[in-house]
Amino acid sequence: MNIFIGSLPFRVKEEELKGFFEEYGEVASCRIITDKFSGRSKGYGFIEMPDDDQALKAIEELNGSEVDGRTIVVNKAEERKEGERRSSGGGNFRGGNNNRSGGGGNSRGGYNRSGGGDRRREE
Repeated sequence: MNIFIGSLPFRVKEEELKGFFEEYGEVASCRIITDKFSGRSKGYGFIEMPDDDQALKAIEELNGSEVDGRTIVVNKAEERKEGERRSSGGGNFRGGNNNRSGGGGNSRGGYNRSGGGDRRREE
């Protein structure tokens, strides 16, 4: 069974997380998700346990427990449906008509460099 663990303290390492779950049975894999640029933990991870009964017991007992002062969330991971995209929750910053400069198409900053709006010429 694949288990999701959320609200992890950022300094928790995979070996430590794996140890929490090994108290309930065999752990096939452990992965803390990290930012691809900084390498820092994103505060969540996944544990794979081959025995469903042991996994359910771990979920029941570890969900809501405290790790380094933070209450963690532990539940069965839901499989992502084929074609389903991850949502960043913060909007799309890579395309479309997204102007982060706060003005109407300011050619000096932001992401919208397609023209129009506030183009100022130096004379």
